[in-house]
Formats: sequence, C-alpha cells, structure tokens
Amino acid sequence: MSDARQLLLEGLSDAVGFVGGALAGYWIGHFLGWNLFSAGYSGTSIGAIVLVGLGGGGGLQLARRWRAGQKDSESP
Repeated sequence: MSDARQLLLEGLSDAVGFVGGALAGYWIGHFLGWNLFSAGYSGTSIGAIVLVGLGGGGGLQLARRWRAGQKDSESP
C-alpha cells in the first residue's frame, strides 16, 4: 500500500473513531440527563464534558487497535 494511501487510512480511521466515540459519550450523557451545553459549569455539565472526552479518546484507541489488527491479518 502506498504511503499516501496508508496515511489517508490512518487519518480517516482516527477521525471516525474519535468523532464516533465523542458522539457516544454525548448521547450517554444526554440519556443520563446531563446537559453538555448548559450555562455555567454545573456538576452535570462537567460530567458530560468528561464523558465526551473519554468517549473520543476511547473511540480513537479502538480505531488504532482495529488498524493494528488489519496490519496483523495482512502479514503472511
């Protein structure tokens, strides 16, 4: 695989993983009744911010593990 294509795959998979994880964190917070966009910094607002951050980081790590698994399966 060419270097440019490999870099594009890495960038796109990282972006999809991060955004997907952040959205999952947002929706979990939403279902818990925590408003990410409330005025000020209440406890629930901070909790929602933490969930979005953890979700984004977790999604990014899942994307990288998926990519590493793809590399391992391509090796003879």
